[in-house]
Amino acid sequence: MSIHAFALCADDFALSPAVTAGILEALAAGRLTATSVMATQPSWPHAAQAFRAQAPQADLGLHFNLTLGGPLGNMPSFAPNERFPAMNAIVPAAWRGALPRAEIRDELRRQLDAFEDAYGAPPDYVDGHQHVQVLPGIADDLIAELSARGLAGKIWLRDSADRPKRIFSRGKHWGKALTVTALARGFRAKAKDAGFKVNDGFSGFSDFDATGDYAADFATFLRAPGARPLIMCHPGHVDDELARLDPVTRSRETELAFLLSDQFLETLATANARLARLSTM
Repeated sequence: MSIHAFALCADDFALSPAVTAGILEALAAGRLTATSVMATQPSWPHAAQAFRAQAPQADLGLHFNLTLGGPLGNMPSFAPNERFPAMNAIVPAAWRGALPRAEIRDELRRQLDAFEDAYGAPPDYVDGHQHVQVLPGIADDLIAELSARGLAGKIWLRDSADRPKRIFSRGKHWGKALTVTALARGFRAKAKDAGFKVNDGFSGFSDFDATGDYAADFATFLRAPGARPLIMCHPGHVDDELARLDPVTRSRETELAFLLSDQFLETLATANARLARLSTM
């Protein structure tokens, strides 16, 4: 069996100082090859400098955010109380064509600008918190804005979908994976037609159960890889800021402990897998 390369991305960089610290630990240990930034968070400028100093070996992306906390600017229809709506409100509006797309385009520009202002360069890739980047309308505007900035052919985009056969072969969390695959219908073709590279193969869906066997789950993520597979994860430490913002807390420490362990390396060896940057695959 040949060794297959895959990218491992930690979502939610800069969500809170403790989450950032945990991701930086994993990056410094060489256990991640990408992390995606929540540029809406006030700790992002400090996190940008920490990333530059400690982890230049990984891709740094924008985690486009429309569902956690609040926007960087005025969104009177989408976030009238300066708080983003829940994902279960966004999805049906996207499918009905009822999203205030001009407001979302403006917020996308603000988040891209905030990324570049703090980091001094555009992102290596773009994905989305709760996979908002693949939703109808949002996907079109994302691709159009990145193309207008001259980034087509230079950065990659996360395709949150995968083939059903691969999803079922992993044996767990297939409900979430199939739901997101349905939401992402057409995203891959649009991105590639516009000149963007995308991953081929996507896994990492989790129940975020701190008491579960994350090592066993991770072994399933490595099954049935595509040609350029991407696995998402959510490691980190817990602080009051995280607890205030997000229900996913203690499971982040479970994930981080596994990534830093010898068991992680053993899991890769058993699966004949190795870490790689998607930008170089």
